[in-house]
Amino acid sequence: MKNILILGATSEVAIAVADLWAARSCNIMLAARNVNRLEPVKKDLTIRNGISVSLLEFDAEKTESHQGFYNQLQVKPDVVVCVFGYLGDHDLALSDWQECARILTINYLGAVSILNAVATDFEKNKRGVIVGVSSVAGDRGRQSNYLYGSAKSGFTAYLSGLRNRLFKSGIHVVTIKPGFINTRMLAGLSTPAMLTAQPKQVAAKILKAVNKKKNVVYVLPVWRWIMLIIKNIPEAIFKRLKL
Repeated sequence: MKNILILGATSEVAIAVADLWAARSCNIMLAARNVNRLEPVKKDLTIRNGISVSLLEFDAEKTESHQGFYNQLQVKPDVVVCVFGYLGDHDLALSDWQECARILTINYLGAVSILNAVATDFEKNKRGVIVGVSSVAGDRGRQSNYLYGSAKSGFTAYLSGLRNRLFKSGIHVVTIKPGFINTRMLAGLSTPAMLTAQPKQVAAKILKAVNKKKNVVYVLPVWRWIMLIIKNIPEAIFKRLKL
């Protein structure tokens, strides 16, 4: 039996991930700030799969609580999926430090804080898998979302370093790069269908990446080529573009 810890478990992607692993008889630990929203999810997973599902309070912004949160887990996970994120209001964040700090903390500092605790435990026991959901927005800073993008860029670099550090201990680290995902985070935004993944697609890619020990996965392959082009535009031209 595998024990799966999902951080940021109220998101549509997290619930889809939980559903896939629950169907494979894994025990699921759902961690989120508002666990009350997860009661129906817990009931559904338990009834359909006959597994153990636990709900845990976890706040990505409260980094000072993360080590204690991990220490108090009665059963330590075999797989940790870090799926929380916050797109935020970019325009507001340009002049409102509180909004800017929230974007940076949730998407980078909060993720690093909890995964440091996980990595130390996994390294000591020489087992485990860490999945970090980053973003294609981190591949190059663009004027429309460079605060969110810079945090995700940092997270991607962190996961790369973590993968390098933990490989010798037999621990696998996966970086997942979705583009647009049809979730509440993008509510109200119009995104091209061919560039927009569904939560179940992302979950399936995560499961496949873990099983096949993939390192970096673009959920929709087209994003790999789009971002390759964007990354290779000369800076003299790029700075004049409205992206």
